Parts: sequence; C-alpha cells; structure tokens
Amino acid sequence: MSQQLAYIHPNAKIGKDVVIGPFSYIAEDVVIGDGTWIGPNVTIYEGARIGSGCKIFPGAVIAAIPQDLKFKGEYTTAEVGNNTTMRECVTINRGTASKGKTVVGSNCLLMAYSHVAHDCVLKDNIILGNGAQIAGEVEIDDYAILSAHVLVHQFERIGAHVMIQGGSKVNKDVPPFIIAAREPLTFAGINLVGLRRRGFTAQQIGEIQELYRNIYNKGLNVSQALLFIEENMDRSALTDEVAGFIKNSKRGIVREFTGADPKEGAEI
Repeated sequence: MSQQLAYIHPNAKIGKDVVIGPFSYIAEDVVIGDGTWIGPNVTIYEGARIGSGCKIFPGAVIAAIPQDLKFKGEYTTAEVGNNTTMRECVTINRGTASKGKTVVGSNCLLMAYSHVAHDCVLKDNIILGNGAQIAGEVEIDDYAILSAHVLVHQFERIGAHVMIQGGSKVNKDVPPFIIAAREPLTFAGINLVGLRRRGFTAQQIGEIQELYRNIYNKGLNVSQALLFIEENMDRSALTDEVAGFIKNSKRGIVREFTGADPKEGAEI
C-alpha cells in the first residue's frame, strides 16, 4: 500500500497493492480491494465497500450519507464492484432504510461529476456520461449507456443495452435494447451499434426489431401489444426479457416517436 499525506483510519480494511494519493480521507468501516488506485483528494466515508482493480479520481466522494430527508442515520452501505472507474468529482451516496445499500457493479465507468443517489442499483458494464445525475432508487441493467447530462427521475428502471441521448430527462422506464432520445423522452429505434458490438446475431437483432414494431408501430396500447406478442411470436429469452420488463414497469415505459422506424437505430 502506498500512501503519502493521506488519512486512513486504522480500522479500515485495505487490500494489497492499493495506492492512496495525498490528502485523501479513508474513514472507519471501509473495505477496499486489492490493486485499487485512489487519487489525491478523494473522500471515502463509512460504509464504503470497494472492489479490486478500481480507479477513483480526485474529488470523488464515496459513501456520503444520502441526500434524503427520510434518512435517520441508519447503518447502510455503498458498494462498488471490481474494475470500476470513478472519474473526477463522482459522488455515490449510501443507501437508506428502503434498501440498505447503494450498488454500482463491476467494469463500470462513471465519468466526471456524475452522481448516484441512495439505494440505486447499477449492474455491470454501465457507462454514465459526464454530469449524469441518477436520483434515488433507480435501477440500471447491464451495458446501459447514459450520455452526458442525462437526468433520471427517482424510482425509474433502465433496461439492458440501452443508449440514452445526452441531456435527456428520464421520467419513464426505458425497456431493454433501445435508444431513447428527444424531449420528451421517446423510443428512437433499436441500439443496433451496441448490440452488434456485444455479439448479438442478426437473428437476435431481427427478433428485437420485430418485438418493438409490435410494441410501438402497430397502434396498440401496451397491454394489447404484450398480448399480440404472446399470441404471435415464439417465446424466447429475448421476448421474455422485454415482455417481463414492461409487465413489471411501475411508472410506464417511454412512448413512441412516430418519426422513427425500429430498424433504423441511430448511431449515437
């Protein structure tokens, strides 16, 4: 462990080959995994659980208490997986009594000034662009990309392999595999580029396109579209994922944008 001019509480658990830059603060009840790099002027409060191979850049604050007036000082944590990068001035707040923890998965990139609020659950391989702001109790599935300055309302859910255009305001759930863009936020096609990069086959992409044509381009309401899919499409892991996401949506999904064809996924 390398440290110069940093404060590290003697009860903090620091792994092997951890680098901690000058003027950083590591509180009691902190766990940091092997090989993590912590730059100068980083603050890591009680309840932080940080995996191995992470990189935390100057000005970041991990596991500060929630910005939630319902928080009464209960014991909670902020947990970060392995090989996740938190750039300058990223903030990740602890959980509240609602879920008890805030979670950011492995292999994520949180760009400068992005914020993850209390009780959020971010899965693996997620990218938050510069200044993206995630309110409390949001769930984001694997490989989602939120471009710069995206604002996400509390309690929203964002599906896997989603791309959200920069500057968007997310106030509805965003189902898997799509691009969401414009104001108000709407369906803007399939995330073709992202799906191809991650090894989805042409057959799988065609199935996803057909799913969303049925959901958005047939003039059906959501319930009618789900019934149509159930009766007219072969069941598969992809249909189950999309239909299950929509059925479980508590805030409703983003609406159709009539100027977009789901086969024409924009390269954002």
